[in-house]
Amino acid sequence: MDDEKQGWQELGQQLRVDAVRVSGVAGSGHPTSSMSAADLMAVLISKYLRYDFDAPDNPANDHLIFSKGHASPLLYAIYKAVGAVTGEEMATYRQLGSRLEGHPTPDIPWVDVATGSLGQGLPIAVGVALAAKRLDQLDYRTWVLCGDSEMAEGSMWEAFEEASFAGLDNLTAIIDVNRLGQSGPTRHGWDLDAYRNRAEAFGWHAIEVDGHDVEAVDAAFAEAVATKGKPSVIIAKTKKGAGVKSVEDQLNAHGKAVPDWEDAVKELGGDRDIRVAVPKPPTDGTPHVFDAGALQLPTYEKGGDKVSTRKAYGDALAALGSARGDVVALDGEVSNSTFSEIFREAHPDRYFECYIAEQQMIATAIGLQVRGWVPFASTFAAFLSRAYDFIRMAAVSQARMNICGSHAGVSIGEDGPSQMGLEDLASFRAVHKSTVLYPSDATQTAALVALMADIPEGVAYLRTTRGNTDILYGADETFEVGGSKVLRSSDDDKVTIVGAGITLHEALKAADALASDGLAVRVIDLYSVKPLDATTLTEAVRATEGRIITVEDHWPEGGIGDAVASALAEAQLDIPVKLVKLAVSKLPGSAKPDECITAAGIDAEAIAGAARKLAG
Repeated sequence: MDDEKQGWQELGQQLRVDAVRVSGVAGSGHPTSSMSAADLMAVLISKYLRYDFDAPDNPANDHLIFSKGHASPLLYAIYKAVGAVTGEEMATYRQLGSRLEGHPTPDIPWVDVATGSLGQGLPIAVGVALAAKRLDQLDYRTWVLCGDSEMAEGSMWEAFEEASFAGLDNLTAIIDVNRLGQSGPTRHGWDLDAYRNRAEAFGWHAIEVDGHDVEAVDAAFAEAVATKGKPSVIIAKTKKGAGVKSVEDQLNAHGKAVPDWEDAVKELGGDRDIRVAVPKPPTDGTPHVFDAGALQLPTYEKGGDKVSTRKAYGDALAALGSARGDVVALDGEVSNSTFSEIFREAHPDRYFECYIAEQQMIATAIGLQVRGWVPFASTFAAFLSRAYDFIRMAAVSQARMNICGSHAGVSIGEDGPSQMGLEDLASFRAVHKSTVLYPSDATQTAALVALMADIPEGVAYLRTTRGNTDILYGADETFEVGGSKVLRSSDDDKVTIVGAGITLHEALKAADALASDGLAVRVIDLYSVKPLDATTLTEAVRATEGRIITVEDHWPEGGIGDAVASALAEAQLDIPVKLVKLAVSKLPGSAKPDECITAAGIDAEAIAGAARKLAG
């Protein structure tokens, strides 16, 4: 043990030296947050982490997630110690074009997800651990290095609750309790019992330890691995900046290079060249494969009984699950409203009930897609705003996932404004490389759900409507991401009307009323809001001499109107464009759906009035 102990101690010092050096050369970074956890990570990678760095896609690999992503100097020092990166690459830390960014991202093959927005690593790790237990059915373990500051985030406790409820004994959280946050001491300082009491109350096995006593750390890891039936958390008392007197346990050292860093390297004992042979998984592992068959999407008769797009989402998702064994579904305890319950009934082994914990639902989906599963997460559109930071970071993580927001807009009616998603199109349009789809009938919805599973990158969002609507399209109609449909057109069209979802039906009513008055209009179903069919749009605007109306069940900011305006601006048309945006401009209240639509000024009568005025 003495030789092993000395080896861990020396490795811990090497990790500190490398963290100090890369931050010093870069002139920025978080070396002190890295130094506190160095001994913890030295023991972990030497003995407990099972990972083949030459085969990062090995399904049997453990997963190491830095929830405290600002400790990236420590993570990169680990990669150097295992021979995955060179000293030369370490010198590029935080430089333009380097994959060693200030906070880790999956540009590095051994990084599962981007972290840095605190409170996200542990929730996502819950998703990875769930994938191991329920989907892959393999015994890999997920390790998560957490900061004590982020323990104030509510999302961390959503993760604690879910991990305990699911009995994730393949998950170990390591809380680096170094006492100091960015601007001052953390809420609980070095009161380890405060963390222990909370963790145990949530059903975790908690282990307190001196994070700089490598023998005690070794025993703690062994205890965590041996614990069955519940997740484990190692609560480690450490010192921020450990090993360098000028910054050790000192305020105002966070997020800065260590002053006189070259002297600090000497104080830590100088350079070492320790190479760690990380234990590899005992086998390559073969993930479980679920049955699959031919895709048979639900069909609806054009002009037949009305069907809501949220119901069509559930029907189509269940059909997709029968055709593809890699498709999984998650919901936030509203599955009888989003209709993901249809998937749950058909494929209970691939359904995840996340309860009223939207942050954890999205985090779980991100974790599942880490292992190659294709998640569809659903809840009311309004409630997704709770999880927006996870959605934003999913894009940074280059995650491939699908989200459905139901009960969008004032058309939900009596439930009132707290339940009306009126910001969702704007928020999802703003996400990097996102796809935003807004189907107008059940046939279209089913087709788009199937297409979503094959979108190659990014977060895909589907907006569904609560009320039953007419079936506009036959079963033989085809759709594509980035497409649109022209439902009314003639050579005499004077105005273009663009709608989607519930407002498309209002636009069609308006078009029929205007036609009886002798005013021909073109109606476009803009079911793909991002990417947008600019070609069809600009052709229609030219044909109607620049006169165009957009109508949406959404706030004016950032929705369909702004998407169309942006596309027309980029097109640089050589004719003047007169764009009228009809949207929900006043705070709505509770009323019947038709009354809400009328009060918002987005009904057929309002559209027709705007068209008459625009046509002169």
